[in-house]
Amino acid sequence: MELVVIFDMRAPEIGAPAETLYSAALDMAQWADEAGFDVIGLGEHHGSSDGYNPSPLTLAAAFAARTQQIRLRTAVLLAACYDPVRLAEDLSVLQILSQGRVELGLGFGYRPSEFAMYGRELKNRFNDTMQTLHTLKQAWTGEAFEYQGRPCRISPTPNKPIPVLLGGTAPKVARAAAEHADGFIVPLFNEKVWQPYRDECLKLSKTDPGAYPKQGPTLLWVSEDPDADWEWLAPHILHVLNSYAEWTAEAYGKPMGPYAGGMTAETVRSSGAYQVLTPEQTIALVNELGDHSSLYLTPLFGGAAPERGWKMLKLFEEQVLPHVPRNSIPNWRIGT
Repeated sequence: MELVVIFDMRAPEIGAPAETLYSAALDMAQWADEAGFDVIGLGEHHGSSDGYNPSPLTLAAAFAARTQQIRLRTAVLLAACYDPVRLAEDLSVLQILSQGRVELGLGFGYRPSEFAMYGRELKNRFNDTMQTLHTLKQAWTGEAFEYQGRPCRISPTPNKPIPVLLGGTAPKVARAAAEHADGFIVPLFNEKVWQPYRDECLKLSKTDPGAYPKQGPTLLWVSEDPDADWEWLAPHILHVLNSYAEWTAEAYGKPMGPYAGGMTAETVRSSGAYQVLTPEQTIALVNELGDHSSLYLTPLFGGAAPERGWKMLKLFEEQVLPHVPRNSIPNWRIGT
């Protein structure tokens, strides 16, 4: 089972201050590394009212300095918001700094305001993202090349190859990931998009990535008293969901997907996507998911106070972690 700890660094008014959350995230990343977690997940958004992390590579560099083994995965970095040549340089340095632990997940984005901030056109996001992917791979060869008529040469180059994964929900993206990327990141509960990816891998005579890897809930919170913890967690969860509802409305004219309409603490809890479980219930969930799966912990979810997140992590470490199978992890990357 792949164990992932996620930090998006939201700091809404109902939560802890940003400086407190960032300090705690560094300590928690070190804890996750020492506890044997596989991945730190970092997202990216811009212009968020709650301070959602706009600079995942900066935070990844800080995590790299505090950890030894855990991989650093952007899930996802908004490719269209970057100059690809500068991005290639920043990632090269991060890969060297982390001793080869970077996994670059690239996303296409969907919020018009984020594209406007960087002078990009939303309608061009697919082509811009694919151009970024190809430019990165070309830059990391260390050979001279041209980008938009500019002579370029990257130095230093990565000490180890940086796997580039595409993330998205459209079959077009899945097929592009199979052909051009090193793997595919599928959003939670979107199993249907995995099959076009697998089919395209087989069509191209690439390694079969296998069946869709099972994944745990969007939020898993281990608790000695789930009802009590749900009471204080619910406002944080609703804040995050309402934020995504606003963003999808901005992009599509109305809230979409799981963020469409009438969310209450009761309906969210009954959905199963946000689970507060006892250690015994968490072990049962782990057994149900099986070894070839991913489990996510988000100890600062929605700006949750670090002391609450630490209590949850320690409970997981003491009562759940010894029961987690560690024999295999999902094949998000082709050939792994």
